[in-house]
Amino acid sequence: MDELAPGRLAESADEEFRETVRRQLELIGEDPDREGLLRTPQRVATSLAWLTRGYELDVHQVINGALFDSEGATNMVMVRDIELYSLCEHHMLPFFGKAHIAYIPDGKIVGLSKLPRIVEVFARRLQVQERLTEQIAGAIDEALHPQGVGVVIEAYHLCMMMRGVEKQNSRTITSAVRGLFRSDSRTRDEFLTLAHGQRSTG
Repeated sequence: MDELAPGRLAESADEEFRETVRRQLELIGEDPDREGLLRTPQRVATSLAWLTRGYELDVHQVINGALFDSEGATNMVMVRDIELYSLCEHHMLPFFGKAHIAYIPDGKIVGLSKLPRIVEVFARRLQVQERLTEQIAGAIDEALHPQGVGVVIEAYHLCMMMRGVEKQNSRTITSAVRGLFRSDSRTRDEFLTLAHGQRSTG
């Protein structure tokens, strides 16, 4: 079974969810019995089960034995531009963007495909970007015990773009650094330069 299989609601919860969505439609002045909305409550229930399936996922199951001996490798490992989609816990509106992850091995490395899956575990929940960044860094730190780990997330928040200040071009950047990425300024600078995609002109 795929560890990223969509979330499932219990039948009783699913029915209650549908009724709640139907009532929401009424409260905003819509007719839930019109043709275009007849199946909307079920669609919303199914959609939110998928979008919040991270609550059913566990980092240790996601990694699932994909830890390997680093064979002495101590250079930085980075995966850039990992797409992520999440829901703001304040308004339940989407935010989306990219995560850049790096770590310095200390005896163990992880299969590269597992880093995006770790992002998925925490992104597919109600979130704030600051906590999401820390959770990803913490999970990698706990699983690998590397010399250092760094995570940068760049994201656009629809709660800022569609409502409130309505600033469509605003982007939020958060970072979390641990180990050598925090204690060694050269390592941290190298990581941040790579994460932001800057190129040396020298």
